[in-house]
Amino acid sequence: MCFPTPLVVLGLQHKADRGPKDTTRNIHRDGEFVIHMVDEALASAMNDCAVDFPSGESEATAAGLATLPSVDVRVPRLAAAPFALECRRSVALTFGPGRELLVGEVLRVHARAGLLDEANMYVDLATYRPIGRLFGNLYSYQRESFAMDRESHSQWTARVRAGNGVDETPKES
Repeated sequence: MCFPTPLVVLGLQHKADRGPKDTTRNIHRDGEFVIHMVDEALASAMNDCAVDFPSGESEATAAGLATLPSVDVRVPRLAAAPFALECRRSVALTFGPGRELLVGEVLRVHARAGLLDEANMYVDLATYRPIGRLFGNLYSYQRESFAMDRESHSQWTARVRAGNGVDETPKES
């Protein structure tokens, strides 16, 4: 783990009746949670876990997902998740009825074997094959990536003065 402790931010929506979902209620009660990163193989099960199950019914159990004990939090983690982040709640910000942001500290990261180069902290994206949520019911595959060098202000100024514009297309990696 690096210092300072990594942070995550969750956007939490309440149910249509504006009551909190189990996840939100559990985080507020226990102060702990696990974030599971999803790959293409888990996408369907992730969607099943989004069904509006009755309060107290385990989405993981209903979707047939096995759990493992976590190390630093009491909340179990999904055995099949490519990455599981054990977290502790730091702060929650409420934005009107039914919407809030929650900031958590990452206490421990579990990675499936072969996905993480621990020496350099690089993720093998080709093996991981993550999916990303766009909005509503839309998701995206993350099969293509590109890199952009971050310049210092002096490098940027020199490039722009030399006639290399601001609107250049990113280089493919």
